Amino acid sequence: MEKLILRRVDRNNEEMILNFGPQHPSTHGVINFIVETDGEVLRKAVPDVGYLHRSIEKIGEVTGWHGFMPFTDRIDYVAAMFPNEGYATAVERLTGIEVPRRAQYLRAISCELCRIASHLVSLGTMAMDIGAFTPMLHGIRERETINDLIEALCGARLTYNYHRIGGVAFDLPEGWKEKTIAFLDHFDRFLVEFDRLISFNEIYIRRLANVAIITGKDATEYGLSGPNLRGSGVDWDLRRDLPYGAYEDFEFAVPVGVGFKGTVGDCYDRYYCRCLEMGESSKIVRQALLQLPEGEIMAPKVSRNLKVEAGETLSRVESARGEMAFYVVADGTNKAYRVRTRTGSFTAMGIIETASRGLMIADLVALIASLDVVAPEIDR
Repeated sequence: MEKLILRRVDRNNEEMILNFGPQHPSTHGVINFIVETDGEVLRKAVPDVGYLHRSIEKIGEVTGWHGFMPFTDRIDYVAAMFPNEGYATAVERLTGIEVPRRAQYLRAISCELCRIASHLVSLGTMAMDIGAFTPMLHGIRERETINDLIEALCGARLTYNYHRIGGVAFDLPEGWKEKTIAFLDHFDRFLVEFDRLISFNEIYIRRLANVAIITGKDATEYGLSGPNLRGSGVDWDLRRDLPYGAYEDFEFAVPVGVGFKGTVGDCYDRYYCRCLEMGESSKIVRQALLQLPEGEIMAPKVSRNLKVEAGETLSRVESARGEMAFYVVADGTNKAYRVRTRTGSFTAMGIIETASRGLMIADLVALIASLDVVAPEIDR
């Protein structure tokens, strides 16, 4: 990309090329968008990433197998349980380690609570970007309760380092199950209130419905995943279609965009799919707690100085932002030869240039927010 276009340029008419970011609250992280406008109408917005590169994948090649786990949190600090699970699953496949059933349930519980917390941030900030501040406060209040529960479970509120190669770090503390079920009882009622507060607000609907429509065909071809893919009407969820861990034991629905208030694949569909997914995550956590099997939380004889025979594998988990994949290559030593990660935020960036064409400038904020991108997932 030519450096010239990173500057503000006046073409002696209505067309301008502007920087939107990298320090802008509505970009949801340190991301820049090079915006080409004709008056108030966008010709296109091109993501310009690279401001947050931290060499996390390279770090995975110089630390030991166990030592990389805390770094995986930093791939998506808003939903850190998922990179924990994705990396652990990849190493377990390479080594043939069998994870105890109780640990698989605890992974599902922790991940689904994390998904709810992540979606609350996404939906709250999206409403705030559009101009409604109050829903963010309600979302953060519920997220704080989840943070309290997760802190009681693993001692951390943001970067958890909870999953381990072979299981999880801690079992449920005393009384945690009852507290979590009481929260879920409250949270199911909260979802109804949240819909009344913002989801069914007429102004909010008009700002999102029929805006930045992404068809199912485009979503598939651009590699979108998770709620961004399902919001376009594509019925695909790794937890149900390629089940891993304990997910095959749970009954839950997979919400897809149907044109709830406008056209299938618009900003509102992506928004409302996340609202519905929080209810489904609540169901999964409740089932997991009620069916939680007894037993160990760590596989036996997982060496601290783990050495993995030469080989390669790919693990995939359904993160809050879509499919998160870990490609790991081992060369027989006590650390990985290669670690590569594929994330939902990274794939979502690819469609912004296409989806932004013809939008009003004010609607670019809605498009970015509806894709729920997180900068560390993009740059790593």
